Amino acid sequence: MPESWADFALKPGVIGAGLCSIAAVAFGGIAYRRFLRSRPGADEIERRRRFQINSTGKICDGEIIEIEGPSIVFTYSVAGVTYTAAQDVTAFESTLPEDLMSMLGPVALKFDPRNPANSIVLCEEWSGLRKHHRHSRLA
Repeated sequence: MPESWADFALKPGVIGAGLCSIAAVAFGGIAYRRFLRSRPGADEIERRRRFQINSTGKICDGEIIEIEGPSIVFTYSVAGVTYTAAQDVTAFESTLPEDLMSMLGPVALKFDPRNPANSIVLCEEWSGLRKHHRHSRLA
């Protein structure tokens, strides 16, 4: 006579396998949450990008052509190719001039020699703004 579900479920091996399955799923969920939390956020990824370009990038001349909200838009040429890029400068707000439009014009910038489209005008340790642009709001 075939066993019923209740008889089958009460066997010690089935109970142990079920508990192990539940524990494995719970452990997997905890590990996945820790993995997601350990990933850097967007601000940290951007800070690391700026640091990498600052430490390994090459300097060239460019021009800030527009201020769009918290971003500066700039253009520059590398090896005969003209690039237009934007950088969010919210993190450097205290070092920017009170009149943001005064930043329009010539600027130095750093770019990744392996990917010239990857560039910065400002970072925590360097600024490509010309001297007349560096008047801080705090000064």
